[in-house]
Amino acid sequence: MKASMFKTSLLALSIAGLLAGCSLDGDDGSDGAQGPQGEAGPSGANGENAFQGIALAVIGRASLEAEGAAEIVQYDVATGMVYVTNSDTNTVALVDISDLSDAELDSPVTDLNLTVGSEITLPEEVDGVALDGLTSIALSGDLLAVAVPADAKADNGYLLFYSGVSAIAPTLLKAVEVGNLPDMVTFTPDGSKVLVANEGEPSGDYTIDPEGSVAVIEVVDGVPADSATLLDFSAYNSQKAALMEMGMHFPNPAGRTINGVTITTSVAQDLEPEYITASNDMAYVTLQENNGVAVIDLTNLTMNIVGLGFKDWSELNIDVQEDGEVGFGQYEGLYGLYMPDTIAMYSWKGADFLLTANEGDAREYFISEDMSETDCTAAGGQDWDDRECLAFTEEVKIKALDAEPGSALEALQMNGEADDLRVTNALGDADGNGLYDAAYSYGARSFTIWDQNGLVVFDSGDDFERITASLYGAAFNNGDDENEGDSRSENKGPEPEALTVGQVGERTYAFIGLERMGGIFVYDITNPYDAFFVEYINNRDVTEGLEVGDAIGDLAPESLLFVAGDDSPTGAPVLLVGNEVSGTVAVYSITQK
Repeated sequence: MKASMFKTSLLALSIAGLLAGCSLDGDDGSDGAQGPQGEAGPSGANGENAFQGIALAVIGRASLEAEGAAEIVQYDVATGMVYVTNSDTNTVALVDISDLSDAELDSPVTDLNLTVGSEITLPEEVDGVALDGLTSIALSGDLLAVAVPADAKADNGYLLFYSGVSAIAPTLLKAVEVGNLPDMVTFTPDGSKVLVANEGEPSGDYTIDPEGSVAVIEVVDGVPADSATLLDFSAYNSQKAALMEMGMHFPNPAGRTINGVTITTSVAQDLEPEYITASNDMAYVTLQENNGVAVIDLTNLTMNIVGLGFKDWSELNIDVQEDGEVGFGQYEGLYGLYMPDTIAMYSWKGADFLLTANEGDAREYFISEDMSETDCTAAGGQDWDDRECLAFTEEVKIKALDAEPGSALEALQMNGEADDLRVTNALGDADGNGLYDAAYSYGARSFTIWDQNGLVVFDSGDDFERITASLYGAAFNNGDDENEGDSRSENKGPEPEALTVGQVGERTYAFIGLERMGGIFVYDITNPYDAFFVEYINNRDVTEGLEVGDAIGDLAPESLLFVAGDDSPTGAPVLLVGNEVSGTVAVYSITQK
């Protein structure tokens, strides 16, 4: 899985000799007369320079003036409107880019040349069920779909359908009940189905733990059905061991008693769908916390689960110390769980390939954030600190693991460099004797291309950290709300989260956004077996000490959307970026170079 940024080939052509005329014994004959010279042919046309890649530049920015807003962006081609989630005000905001030019902003970190226009205010309840904000949106034709969880942890959420997008006057058409905690929504490319990832997260004290699921809603002639088909994971309740053999991960507090409830957790409860990508026939769903992908055949609604396995850090560079400087190392006995957030798909030679942004995510739940130590102990809390009563976490530092004598982990702990790296305590004890052979960290600090068999075709390896360290020095691995260099090295590093795919000219590119460090990486993935790094751009001022509210730029790209040239207001491809922490929307031009 070690990545190679640059690949070259050399074709050598050699000519052994030239044939010459030969003579026999005897007198040479006289030279013949030279023939007439032919007319000169027409001059050839000037050759064109070959494109070497693409370049990105910020040409538009808008601010929702709220931290935590601008999480998800969608684009309506007919009206030139960008739809943006605003969880701060429980609205969907509209930003008009129909007249946007391709001129680069003079000061892209601070300039705002786009404004928020009208907003869609969401209802506070549906059928007597109180709602709790919004998580995701999707557009198809004249329909806008909005995912909204229920306020009560045990209740199912809804998908709100709005019609009238083409008239820039969306009105509520209907609400369709889906599963628990709908976290992401998408349409199939032909608009015939809507798919919802229902995460089903537990309550803070883990006493309520709904099942994760995927909802499928049919759309006929632009009208969504009144009910959803819910696909759950109950068929896998007896297959936990087999799933773990594939590299999946099931951390939970089963067997403990919390707030008077003895926790029991099935596989169906433990699996938490995060993100969906789909063709008209197939859907692929990331199960982030569990390090897997669910594969759904949309023609018969059957499902299969694939475990993603682990990334070996022994031959790749990783910074595992928050010491205010760049310090890479290679460590035997250290592995990463891919744990992807966003997933995308594209085709090469008629076959589907998947791309994942390997963010990582640890489970951590609190009974209360304002509780005495005595009450926390009585409630069965796992830990107490400064009035926070922890119900459950799997996350520990490497130095807290008890190492098997003679194991790679023991050597890693003796080295000491990785002592404070966050890892899971749910993996690494191969024989169940309470002693660990290896350590498993969260995320892979990369993006990966997978084939349809679940095999790694390409992984960006250690590119993200090495490249950002080369550009920013100790300011790399920064946080997403305050500039403090090297502040994320012990905890998932740059955290690749957002991802999309687009074609520019004859080439296909992957765009990957880093949640913590910020910025967009671009890779040429035209041939998935010969993918390579192309560009990195970060619209952020990394001056130490700046924070949200300062003139700091765009923070925490949460969603990326590629708009092809034929659909773009500029006539050339653009990239739309929703930056969650800064609450800004950015539009990047994409030009061949």
